[in-house]
Amino acid sequence: MVANRIDPLGQFTTLPQRGGFMGNRGRLHDLNGQIRRSWQTKAWITCTLRDKPGRASPGVTPPNSYTRLFFLDESVACAAGHRPCAECRRAQYRLFRQAWHCAHGPTGSVKEIDAALHTARRQGPYQAPAATLPDGVFILHADQPARLSGDSLYPYAHGTYSPKLRQPLGTVTVLTPAPLVATFRAGFLPVLTPEADSPNW
Repeated sequence: MVANRIDPLGQFTTLPQRGGFMGNRGRLHDLNGQIRRSWQTKAWITCTLRDKPGRASPGVTPPNSYTRLFFLDESVACAAGHRPCAECRRAQYRLFRQAWHCAHGPTGSVKEIDAALHTARRQGPYQAPAATLPDGVFILHADQPARLSGDSLYPYAHGTYSPKLRQPLGTVTVLTPAPLVATFRAGFLPVLTPEADSPNW
């Protein structure tokens, strides 16, 4: 099995289930299908699992195409620093762009957005008051990633969520990159319900 499941920390893990969304950071695997690097392009995107034009190559590490990465849901993908794909998830991408412009100003091409996210990913986790964070954001709680939702907290481990806890008080370590947190606050909602149970390839 290839370690192509991505957790909220952005780490590569090996799990049998694929989750609800696919991701793309470029070609990360070698000729033997083994992942050798964590990214190739600054455009880290979250894609549908459904068939789409241009995804003709079968498998998760096709010889002449990008490496298929997988996430439990879009909140996990955002915590890892991904944005919606402008092709296969056009409607969600438009909502994302609208919220991004509300949060960061009306200018900003997709390349500029990707560059801003790349900078934020490189900066890593940061501190913020828990009460200021919108739903869908991942934080560290007891050294474990956990998703905020209302006054609840959903710990993440081994590709799924544990039973909810009460949201912590005070300052917390935020995993979701700051530009995406601002975009959530401006109205963008990451999709938590998977778009498909499994890919067709």
